[in-house]
Amino acid sequence: MIESLHGTFPELIEQAEVVRRGLLNEEVRFGETLTQGMRILQDEFDNLSGDTIAGETVFKLYDTFGFPVDLTADVAREKGLNLDLEGFQREMQQQRERAREASRFGEGYDVALDVKSSTAFTGYTALEDQSEVTEIFVETAAVEQVTSGQEAIIFCDSTAFYAESGGQVGDQGLMLAEGVRFEVSDTQKKGNGFAHFGKVLTGDIKIGQKLIMQVDQVRRNKIVLNHSATHLMHAALRQVLGQHVQQKGSLVNAERLRFDFSHDAPVTRDEIRQIEQLVNDEIRKNTTTTAQLMDKEQALAAGAMALFGEKYGDEVRVLSIGDFSTELCGGTHVERAGDIGGFIIIAESGTASGVRRIEALTGSEAVRWLQDYRDDFERTAQMLNAPVADAAAKSSILIERNKELEKELSKIKAKLATQAGADLAGNAIEIDGLKVLVHELEGADAKALRETLDKLKDKLGSAVIVLASSSGNKVNLVAGVTKDQTSKIKAGELVNMVAQQVGGKGGGRPEMAQAGGDNPAGLAEALKSVPIWVREQL
Repeated sequence: MIESLHGTFPELIEQAEVVRRGLLNEEVRFGETLTQGMRILQDEFDNLSGDTIAGETVFKLYDTFGFPVDLTADVAREKGLNLDLEGFQREMQQQRERAREASRFGEGYDVALDVKSSTAFTGYTALEDQSEVTEIFVETAAVEQVTSGQEAIIFCDSTAFYAESGGQVGDQGLMLAEGVRFEVSDTQKKGNGFAHFGKVLTGDIKIGQKLIMQVDQVRRNKIVLNHSATHLMHAALRQVLGQHVQQKGSLVNAERLRFDFSHDAPVTRDEIRQIEQLVNDEIRKNTTTTAQLMDKEQALAAGAMALFGEKYGDEVRVLSIGDFSTELCGGTHVERAGDIGGFIIIAESGTASGVRRIEALTGSEAVRWLQDYRDDFERTAQMLNAPVADAAAKSSILIERNKELEKELSKIKAKLATQAGADLAGNAIEIDGLKVLVHELEGADAKALRETLDKLKDKLGSAVIVLASSSGNKVNLVAGVTKDQTSKIKAGELVNMVAQQVGGKGGGRPEMAQAGGDNPAGLAEALKSVPIWVREQL
């Protein structure tokens, strides 16, 4: 493939090993996906009530583990089962709605405006500025004036407010004049202008009016720390993981930084420590941050990294933190690396194939997180009645012991249920020469019910059997019909008849079917109806 394409994409030659490793990892990942998906499906089969795999399970396999829906359907078909595709589609729709709600832009922020003015940004060196109002919008309509209580979008000829760009969120703060107070909730770029979204708290604002711009300094400072740390982390990632690392997206706000980058494997704990060490070393060096404007091609030739998804003009701003990091960036930054204070990675995850995400904290937020983490760990150690240094080891021992006990308990329950079931054969009644057995097995799960059913069918010969159990608000049902009786009685119809009386439904093969319900209070009467129903079928 590289041989046939390197003429058009010469970088493939340099990245041949990365491509090879990426393809191999994709193959390995898909194998892991199949293994994990099959394990989850088998668990679902073992605990299934009825003949349909829930839409929630299908969605979990697809969304969380990347298990194709078509493959789930093929496996289910081999087992004689169906998929709840309507439920799957509902889950997909809910996910889309959650994604829309999680988007940073609320309704009204991502609006189309006919902006004619331009704004000069003065916020690199000052967080307060005087400016003149050039345009005002209420929703999408241009207006001459807004008054107290109105939400509006205000444009000025200059501003100290940074408009969202390069992953850095827009500034918040106030616009003031005598008797006037406008609260800025966000700042966005619209054409060549900076849109200040907010609400008039007092007074009137008119086009041509002079306003004092006051950026929320505390919030901006926190954003600045996180933005500069993002640059340092980007450089550290390339040193630790390799030069193939490229930014794929970022979000820098006052609380934390989030950074998406190209990499084909999870970042290990040791690699995270190395990245943190490199960044914190640079912070302690307290090197100076410099920014200069230069020709874009000259900047790239000098080794400046361009940000993913950003558009650049012929002249670009090059941001350097010592000699450790050099990137094209129009954002706001610390004057010296030491201003960041400290840096800690709090999360690492995958967002897509070949894309990883790191979340990190700086300054006071990093200190607060470490303090909370320490407090939680100390409380855990107290609950374990162990020194802090031994808490992890003792937790591991207890977890393993708990797993063993759960396995033992499960085996005991299944054995007791099976033994109880084996003694039930004598409780069968006869209806027109057919043995009918109906019983509730206390503490039995779906698997134990099925095993007991098989033993009873072997023991009774020609028979119809319904077994049930309940736990909390859940009812498990299983019905069995010996082959010689399936022309008259179908297990699926029988179990569904019972399930409907306990708030559920089910189905399956003529010889064996399962069901579930959520109304244990109706179980006794539902089981009483089985002999009556069987008699009607005969």
